[in-house]
Amino acid sequence: MFDQLKEVYGGKKVFLTGHTGFKGSWLLKTLSLLGADVKCYALAPDTTPNLYDVILGDTLCDSIIADLRNRDQLKLAITDFQPDFVFHLAAQPLVRLSYQIPSETFEVNAIGTANLLDAVNLLSTPCYCVLITTDKVYHNNEWEYPYRENDKLGGYDPYSASKACAELVIDSYRNSFFNVKDYQQHKKAVAVGRAGNVIGGGDWSKDRLIPDIARALAAGKKIEIRNPNSVRPWQHVLEPLFGYLLLGAKLYKDPVLFSQAYNFGPDVNDALPVANMVDMAISSWGGGEYEINHVAGQPHEAGLLKLDISKAINDLGWRPQMNASEAVAKTIEWYKVFYSNSDDIVKFTEKQIKVFFDV
Repeated sequence: MFDQLKEVYGGKKVFLTGHTGFKGSWLLKTLSLLGADVKCYALAPDTTPNLYDVILGDTLCDSIIADLRNRDQLKLAITDFQPDFVFHLAAQPLVRLSYQIPSETFEVNAIGTANLLDAVNLLSTPCYCVLITTDKVYHNNEWEYPYRENDKLGGYDPYSASKACAELVIDSYRNSFFNVKDYQQHKKAVAVGRAGNVIGGGDWSKDRLIPDIARALAAGKKIEIRNPNSVRPWQHVLEPLFGYLLLGAKLYKDPVLFSQAYNFGPDVNDALPVANMVDMAISSWGGGEYEINHVAGQPHEAGLLKLDISKAINDLGWRPQMNASEAVAKTIEWYKVFYSNSDDIVKFTEKQIKVFFDV
């Protein structure tokens, strides 16, 4: 699988937004191993430590630190580079933060996506775009039925609604400017990746389960969890990233057929309650305790969400390689290496990528 991806991305120009974030840093490292020429655009890392600095990200790409809302700067960065591929991961990605900065969340996630597509529309060469949203774009009825790509979009909180708005923006641009019927004229292909709750080493974001667990375990403190019974489709970060890369490769081969949205999530049995994930993490770490901290007046967060991934399996040949237990074990192993000897973490991160891709 790695060699097939290398044939597609090796030596190609790839424009990556959100490279300083958790998922973006993992994707940047993977693209560098694939031999891509990567130009990146994002805000500066917002945590200390952060994965981008840990993996020496500045050595892997041409990095532009700027805001998606700066339309002219984004347009110049893309049109100067003339990328073969675009992977759009930059976003305001946190549900709870979106309650504090709702209008900014909509600006970044919806208008920022429009700004990017404006720039793509100006390119004079073919371009294959994979735009990343979230599983939370679906109108969530909190039922057992897994959501399919053609289900109704919506969003309770500002983050979820902003990502549903981004999908409407993408669909409008795809109809208006990048219509598959006119592909031979515009030579632009646009697909969407929707992923569930992603875990992996190097995430230090606030109000996320695994970073909270890792910080507590490393400090010898009790883990505090808010919603032990909330069910999420947990998966290791490399699973959806492989899906995005595979989707980009499929677009490259057939830009008309694959200009669609695809869910990337775990098998249905790996949509597990928070409490189960905490137990797995403690077991992988080799000890630890947790307590439930119900705080009154907390903002709404979905209690149940599952994804139907049959379309990605059938159309792309993608499927999850790890179950939830394996994903947690790999994640906790990364943090143990980091906290015991951070000098080894660059090689260890590369090792985890190579093991996943069977290099």
